[in-house]
Amino acid sequence: MANKDFQPGIEQARALDQQDVLGKYRSRFFPLTDNKVYMDGNSLGLASIDAEKALLKVMDVWKKEGILIWNVDNGHYFNYGKNLGNRVGKLINAGENEVMITANTTLNIHQAIATFWRPTKERYKILVDDLNFPTDRYAIDSQVLLKGMKVDEVVKVVNSNNGVFIDEDAIIAAMTEDVAVILLPSVLYRSSQLLDMERLTKEAHKRGIYIGFDLCHSIGAVAHNFEAIQPDFAIWCNYKYLSAGPGATAGIYVNKKHFDKQVGLSGWFGNKDETQFQLKHQFDQALDITAYQTGTPNMFSMAPLEGVLNIYEEAGMENVRAKSLNLTAYMMYLIDTRLKDYNYSYSNGTEDAKRGGHIALVHEEAYRICLALKKHNVIPDFREPNVIRLAPIALYNSYEEVYHLIETLELIGKNKEWNDFSNERAIVI
Repeated sequence: MANKDFQPGIEQARALDQQDVLGKYRSRFFPLTDNKVYMDGNSLGLASIDAEKALLKVMDVWKKEGILIWNVDNGHYFNYGKNLGNRVGKLINAGENEVMITANTTLNIHQAIATFWRPTKERYKILVDDLNFPTDRYAIDSQVLLKGMKVDEVVKVVNSNNGVFIDEDAIIAAMTEDVAVILLPSVLYRSSQLLDMERLTKEAHKRGIYIGFDLCHSIGAVAHNFEAIQPDFAIWCNYKYLSAGPGATAGIYVNKKHFDKQVGLSGWFGNKDETQFQLKHQFDQALDITAYQTGTPNMFSMAPLEGVLNIYEEAGMENVRAKSLNLTAYMMYLIDTRLKDYNYSYSNGTEDAKRGGHIALVHEEAYRICLALKKHNVIPDFREPNVIRLAPIALYNSYEEVYHLIETLELIGKNKEWNDFSNERAIVI
């Protein structure tokens, strides 16, 4: 779907919904209380009927089988992380057994850095940007400190020249001979900038540098092609666009060419299946992505992903991406035509190839506007200092909801409704 020939009235929104090939999947997701308009699926995706069924199935198997759950369906749950990983891998066109569903995002960053960062006198620096989500830096900095090294001597930061976008040319220029590993976001969590991962990977590999990406703000919204990109590693969470539930088990990708590497953080579920229950004190590392597991899988935090993947596989990632781009393009059109008089703007790119799945709406009263939106039963997301993130999700948001959102923002702007709310920050907004 690529309309882009937009018109101002609600009639077009309804017409686009009628033509929407993904509209039928909306009924597979549970509506929020009071039928709130949900625009925060890039922070936490909505619950689905399929996710609930999958979770209840695991509960049922546990009730009936106890410890024998490991043997059910030819070891399906024993190999749950790899089985789900292969399904998620298809969404990013990764190879067989290159994706594992395990741990959480931060721990998987620790795992990746501990594996790929083996500093030498000549190559010891880790290259990052200054706009990535903070947990990436927390993990990297702590890995540096664990080796008794100094963060300011090891971590090389490429600063944005405007605080909004990453300059890819600057990143490439910073790929000097002392850089060992690079970690970058695929999509910036504030501005929705989508990086050219294939270009950056090729430039890193020309210089003998390992490169990995944080896909937290793109997986499930962007149709990545890892067969073409060929990064060394990637990490992500599964609770945003993929709607696998609060705190869902995360994902890690490692290119199969690195399966001979000694994994950085070893644990008993990273051992070869054949010798795992011999319980030897010598780690017998698995020869594929299995090695990147540590402890026993969290079944209840993984099961909803198994369910929601049914929807993604039926819908098709290319269709999801096409609708996501059209929804965000429609939102930008309405912002341009209806909200300019009230000092709204957006800081994301307009080109499809450079935009993720959300719009970064900017206003000096962004925090209080978010509170006003919630009063109107619209759920947005706020990011300091002045960004309202709005993510119309392809599988469950409609064009009419986008129209209603803009109508509500226009009303808030006309009446300056933000004056009814305090500017004192809550813990979560």
